[in-house]
Amino acid sequence: MSDRPTSRPAAPVRRGLRGELLGFALAGGCAYAVDLALFVWLRGAAGAGPVCAKTLSFLAGCLVAYVGNAVGTYRGAAADDSRPRQFGVFVVVNVAGALVQLLCLGVSHYLLGLTSPRADVVSGAGIGMALGTCLRFWGTRKLVFRIDRETCHGRATRA
Repeated sequence: MSDRPTSRPAAPVRRGLRGELLGFALAGGCAYAVDLALFVWLRGAAGAGPVCAKTLSFLAGCLVAYVGNAVGTYRGAAADDSRPRQFGVFVVVNVAGALVQLLCLGVSHYLLGLTSPRADVVSGAGIGMALGTCLRFWGTRKLVFRIDRETCHGRATRA
């Protein structure tokens, strides 16, 4: 049970869903930039292998996205969770989003036989990214920062 007062809705609710989506997108955009820049640097100048470089850049991107959401988008939400646990759940949600992207790419490329580079980009970076982002938004909202429908309508979430 939480000691947090239930009479006041969490910060993202006061801004509404539009503000929440904008904050989530901003944090995600910054995370993507860090992930991409670090991956390129690790693969190039640092000479790291592709899997090591992508693992490190993915984790750095997760950290940036988590901090952006925790201090920005979802500031004040689910404060009863420990930050390490919250970050762990956040990483799991982001791994699930990445798996959705890989699944879309795999289905398109190997099951449907759409093997051109353009088809791979559309399925992996287009459709897969869109579906993965929806999963990440839902998971971040429901599992990490615990924003629910009652909170969205201005009622208390927990007793």
